[in-house]
Amino acid sequence: MSSEEYLQLAKIIKETRTEKGYSASELARRAGVQPSTITRMEAAQLQHPPQPTTLVAIARVLELPVSDLFASLNWMPKEQLPSFTPYLRAKYGELPDEAQNDLEAEFLKVAQRYGYESNGPHPSQDEF
Repeated sequence: MSSEEYLQLAKIIKETRTEKGYSASELARRAGVQPSTITRMEAAQLQHPPQPTTLVAIARVLELPVSDLFASLNWMPKEQLPSFTPYLRAKYGELPDEAQNDLEAEFLKVAQRYGYESNGPHPSQDEF
């Protein structure tokens, strides 16, 4: 695992823990892990990849989708991740259609600016 992946995981856990008002020790207690585990994760000082069960427990306590933690470590193959449009509609379905269309259009502009060519669905289309 790369240091960048560990840093991404550290950022997600620490920011969410802080937003929830938990100390590292409180998160560890609620997740059933050693406080040093949380401290090392948040400092991105892991010598080995975390156990999936540990990430599941932390995600549960922090009320995060475990897939967010797994994805930060590149544990989810790209071909299993949804493309932007179906993800956006599934995750933020409560947004008005106009807002979703605006987000899709902006995403495409940014992706094209950086040379990304999507072969997924076009705006207003779903893969389902």
